[in-house]
Amino acid sequence: MIKNRIRESIAVKNAIAEDIDLLKRIENAANIIIDAYKSGNRFLLCGNGGSAADAQHIAAELSGRYLIDRPPLDAEALSVNTSYITAVSNDYGYNEIFSRLLEAQGKEGDVLLAISTSGNSSNILMAIDTAKDKKMSIIALTGASGGKMKDKADILLNVPSTDTPRIQESHILIGHVICELIESKLFSSGNK
Repeated sequence: MIKNRIRESIAVKNAIAEDIDLLKRIENAANIIIDAYKSGNRFLLCGNGGSAADAQHIAAELSGRYLIDRPPLDAEALSVNTSYITAVSNDYGYNEIFSRLLEAQGKEGDVLLAISTSGNSSNILMAIDTAKDKKMSIIALTGASGGKMKDKADILLNVPSTDTPRIQESHILIGHVICELIESKLFSSGNK
């Protein structure tokens, strides 16, 4: 079983590596975030469960550091304030936890990375709608079909799998690639 799971993970990653269109979309996503940073805008991320953990992980790589010592970047996972999440869930409903925060924090020119393996999480879809209203750029990180997020995002990064664990493993790989592209393009010599 162990070897099979590892081989399954490798197979999905190989499929990503061979998908020229998806690789270009990953690069385009990084460039949208880079352009937002160059304009003084923010990078906000959201997801549920493992996707919330991925959002927090990617945000930490950018607000802390990924591979190089450099100034921190403004990246925030919208799921980290448990007092806020429980209050809004109680008072307004769980579907509004991210959209309400985007109403307060999102600005035109900011970027939202919305993460959902199914692409159908209702609170993520509401967050995307709010981000669109705010004229934010939207990057969706999903599984193979893209779900309902497919038609709402500016850039769809859909991992070629329907297996949630394999999708999540690939989401963090894609997140790391984006972090590396951002660091190398913003902080290479001559770009500081």
